Amino acid sequence: MNRRLARHALITRLRAQRPVIPDQEVGRLYDEVAASGLVEEIEPLIARTKGRRCTLSVEALLVGMALAAQRNSGVVTFTTVTNLLYFSLSGAMCDQLGLHRYPDHDRGFEAAYAVVRRRLHSILEAIDPSPLPKNHRLARRHAEKVLAKANPQALAGKRARLLRVSNMILGMSLREALPLLEERWDGSVSLDATAIGTYAKGLPPHSPVTSTDPDAGWYVRTTRHQDPLALAGLTPIEAAGGRPKTNDEKKTERIKKRLFGYDASLVVARDPEHHGAPLPDGSANPDVIPALIVAFSVDKPSHRPGQVAVEALQHVDNRFPRGYLAGDRAYNGQKPENFQLPIRAMGYEPVYDYASHQLGVQTGFAGAELVEGNWYCPSLPQPLKDATKDLLAKKIDKPTWIDRIRARTNYVFMPKQRPDAEGHRRVMCPAEANRAQCPLKPRTLGRGIHLPLVDPAPNPAGSPPCCSQRTVTVPPEAGANLWQPLQYGSEAWQRVYFRLRNSVEGINGFTKDRLQERLEDAGTRRIRGIAAQTLLLAFQLAHANRRKLASWADAIALSGERPRRRPTRRRRTKPLGTWTPKGHITQR
Repeated sequence: MNRRLARHALITRLRAQRPVIPDQEVGRLYDEVAASGLVEEIEPLIARTKGRRCTLSVEALLVGMALAAQRNSGVVTFTTVTNLLYFSLSGAMCDQLGLHRYPDHDRGFEAAYAVVRRRLHSILEAIDPSPLPKNHRLARRHAEKVLAKANPQALAGKRARLLRVSNMILGMSLREALPLLEERWDGSVSLDATAIGTYAKGLPPHSPVTSTDPDAGWYVRTTRHQDPLALAGLTPIEAAGGRPKTNDEKKTERIKKRLFGYDASLVVARDPEHHGAPLPDGSANPDVIPALIVAFSVDKPSHRPGQVAVEALQHVDNRFPRGYLAGDRAYNGQKPENFQLPIRAMGYEPVYDYASHQLGVQTGFAGAELVEGNWYCPSLPQPLKDATKDLLAKKIDKPTWIDRIRARTNYVFMPKQRPDAEGHRRVMCPAEANRAQCPLKPRTLGRGIHLPLVDPAPNPAGSPPCCSQRTVTVPPEAGANLWQPLQYGSEAWQRVYFRLRNSVEGINGFTKDRLQERLEDAGTRRIRGIAAQTLLLAFQLAHANRRKLASWADAIALSGERPRRRPTRRRRTKPLGTWTPKGHITQR
């Protein structure tokens, strides 16, 4: 009898430990949801004129999801949402949110949980861009029939709504930082696609049935960091692999990582003109904003990386300017109409690194030659054209490569004026820009021995337009997949490219922290389908932004006081101008 009473007392105490959430905490999230515009966006999509009125409003559900994310490191589970909304709020807050009261026992919880699930699925149905049923395996031939019967325009509209709603959720985390971004951020961003798992078992592509999450796909990486599935949207030379692989290369391309899920394309804001080194007193520099996720998009891994990245960029707030855009080699291998031309139309200036088959002279226009992203004089000496190729082939050492990259500066075409509204750029040859002397343009001779003398090759057809005219107008399509405004390998290029690329790689590791958002872990998003995965991912990314801002604020010294937390210690880095595609010139 005593043991039974003790057990009963223990259970009673454990049940009584459920905390009542302070009204101030709930009220702050309520204000964020109300100011985000999410309610006005979602309610018309799920409005119905028949049937019983739903007792859970869209506003209350979003507050519950935001509350669950805040208290669980960004992870939203709907048992937690049910507990928080119906059994952890004060009576006054329940009245403000219009919540129905349920008794605190098993039947009451199941009834409340059913309300939460129904309201959630009504939202997902309105924004789900996939017609395939989830949570059970469907015969693949039947799935193909379902996809064939679907209306592409309707699905495209739902995808647009899904991305708009998800990025509005992400935008809630940036509301307090907007003045900081408007003042300190020049609009430069970095792009990267990071793999996230889905709560379903992946099946082989030739399986006769689909997975329980039919919208997901396989993410595969080899030891050479190549994705054998990334063929959609690539240029022909990239899709073909550039050249046949040798037996030694095939042996080294063992699978390093395999994951069934989605690719999340993240747009990370960073100011490349400032480094993140602490101030002399050890505190963080308040003028340097932390790297923040400002937009994102989700699709199958390596399915169409260029288009998905453009979708994400379209959701960057229009109040911000557009600056540089850095992406890895997966992006400059896309077809120009899928990525390079759209981002330039948005106002971004790309900054790229190049694969081995993209080095040297790639194309030409009006006589000018595109060498590693920049237009050069056709008389650029061959050793300068092949500088990076020779470095990778170990024909030259690193200091020689640096010298040749610097020597290219005297042969690069310079902009005559800003590009017009259609993206046409008016440029002038180095002789016209007073960087070289050319016998084809006698007025440029006699400027001094400090300027190189161009040695044009004889041409029976006559001089090309770039040599016979003062300027040429380069259309946006010319060399579009590789062109970039900064001279490849220069100090300015290094500063912009590496700071932007490092920021997005840092964010990837930050959000995959096992003690925080665990972005890659499929168990943090326990609902299947691209709509549910994207919606829950938005709360995780928003939580990462808030955590990033809080860490930044804690590391700043206010009014002469010591910072609350010491900023992350920076590694010793090499100075600008010492980087090469094979490492640094100086060794530690």
